Amino acid sequence: MLDVIQQRKTGVKILMGVILGIICLTMVITLVPGLVPGAMTGMNSPDAVARVGDEQITRTDIENTLNRELRGQSLPPMLKGMYTKQVLDQLVFQKALEMEAKRLGLRVTPEEQTDRIKKYLPTAFTGDTWVGKERYTQEVETRTGMTVEDFEEFVRQQLLEEKFRNILTDGVTVSDTEIAQEYIRRNEKISIEYAVFKPADLAATINPTDAELQAYFAKNIGRYQVAEKRSASYALLDLDKLKQQTKVSDDELKAAYQQNIDQFKVQNRVHVEHILFKTVGQTDALVAETQKKAEDVLKKAKSGGNFEDLAKQYSDDTSKTKGGDIGWIVEGQTVPEFQQAAFTLPKGSISDLVKTQYGFHIIKVLDKETARTKSFDEVRAEIEPTVLDSKVNAEANKISDQMAAAVRQSNRQSLDDLAKKFNLTVGTTPVASVSEPLGDLGNSPDVHQTLFALRPGEVSAPLRIDRGWAIIALKETQPAHQGTLAEVRDKVLADYRKDNSATLARSKAEDLAKRVKGGEALAKAAKELGAETKTSAPFARNGQVSDLGSATQFNAAFNMQVGQVSDADQVAANWAVYRIVTHDSPKMEELILQKPQLEQQLLQTKQQASYEAFKTALQDRLKSEGKITIDSANLKALSGQA
Repeated sequence: MLDVIQQRKTGVKILMGVILGIICLTMVITLVPGLVPGAMTGMNSPDAVARVGDEQITRTDIENTLNRELRGQSLPPMLKGMYTKQVLDQLVFQKALEMEAKRLGLRVTPEEQTDRIKKYLPTAFTGDTWVGKERYTQEVETRTGMTVEDFEEFVRQQLLEEKFRNILTDGVTVSDTEIAQEYIRRNEKISIEYAVFKPADLAATINPTDAELQAYFAKNIGRYQVAEKRSASYALLDLDKLKQQTKVSDDELKAAYQQNIDQFKVQNRVHVEHILFKTVGQTDALVAETQKKAEDVLKKAKSGGNFEDLAKQYSDDTSKTKGGDIGWIVEGQTVPEFQQAAFTLPKGSISDLVKTQYGFHIIKVLDKETARTKSFDEVRAEIEPTVLDSKVNAEANKISDQMAAAVRQSNRQSLDDLAKKFNLTVGTTPVASVSEPLGDLGNSPDVHQTLFALRPGEVSAPLRIDRGWAIIALKETQPAHQGTLAEVRDKVLADYRKDNSATLARSKAEDLAKRVKGGEALAKAAKELGAETKTSAPFARNGQVSDLGSATQFNAAFNMQVGQVSDADQVAANWAVYRIVTHDSPKMEELILQKPQLEQQLLQTKQQASYEAFKTALQDRLKSEGKITIDSANLKALSGQA
């Protein structure tokens, strides 16, 4: 390909985001159905995962593709199997497509490949002159993260797939009837009167007898294993206790004050109230009227009128609710005319009318402060907690390092001795499973993991918890065992209620449907069964129904007549019965406005379906011919399932 580009002297440049976007979009993994693991015949490489014709797909091929598509991002272990399978499916289909192209005589010419590269990387050219092999290589590797060989192969594969798509979809059309049907499907609306029975609400009403609960427990006894539980003895470096013992001197506070002196500088500022008469968008005549109104209010303010009351009555600014108070402002915070008046007025005085781009202002200065640096005495109370916390944390880190060093010398020493040595608080935790809080030690995963890994007689390294630093030792272990009903009664009762509440909700809904279809009013029968009825607003198939969620759950309702009542219908976790209140067809005269968009969307859907059908048929045929085989053992090992 480099030779072709060099001969033609044309070039390529595109913004990095565009090329990366195109590559990411095209390389989105497509699940290919139906790859049935089978015996691997004709495999030469021990790490081969699949064979397509005479081509092998190895673990290295899959790992390289996966790494390129992840672009350096880590993959959670639980997703590795899924992503590995998707990458394998992608590579299998690529090779299957190559086989079919060879059979049909389809190929991508060097000229086609070069023209596409021009669209992706025009920076490889200056005018009509190719920048050369070295610069081209640099552009490819920098902008795509691929080698030149991989990039050009990717472009070729993309063009080959496009050729197949064009062949398969060129004859696909959408009829006027299909467009009209889709228009109706999207735009017809119904409204329903409905009652809902929610298992979650019914659970509390279910109160089994002891015999029923015992029978349920016996039937489901395997669900009630009691996990291993442990308790710990601990020696705690308590930060609150350390804080009470720590003092901060004036010298330390003054040093912190000097180190952060810039934080205590105050700019020139004024505390003001104002009354605004807006003129934005007004004609000259209206501006004159507004000015007259502002002058009248100004006279009242300067004649002793209550400024806050005047602001609440006349101001057009949101600050009117606070009597016009906009708080402290600093230089540069407001428009120049407002700032000039506010900063030149004496404290307690009221301005004349001040004209700005917003309108006319009357300004009152409540207080003024000249730029200065707050004194140490002013900020002492502010900085003391920060300095104290910093000192306590530094001391705690120092002691925890000493505790860690002591444990490293021996992890089988007395916890009491360590507590005495470092003045630690000792205590014990309640017995708890790995998911239950450990008393004063909280619910830290690190503490749980450490406790359940400790052996008798061992002490842990210091562990950071909310209260400080703790060294723990194993106190008691209760092995995992089959729970008795007495031990797990609360969980058994909750499960019994959950299981039976769903049955109860369904039973009530079925009873309601039967009664309403027998002639009873929906609202009356629902109330007797403990449910309220609501009537929805009209909704389309892609709409929402209050309390019930997506309207896609009511597709069947769009085929019902007004007044018709549904059977008991499961809607998510709930059970509902509904009656069709209105069923409105869309206005067909408006179809013409939506027709172009509908036609395009339907065409794309049918084209994609056609191509997906081709993919499935191609692979089914190659599998039946023995030309696609999968090594299930290697696939499991690669997926981390072995």
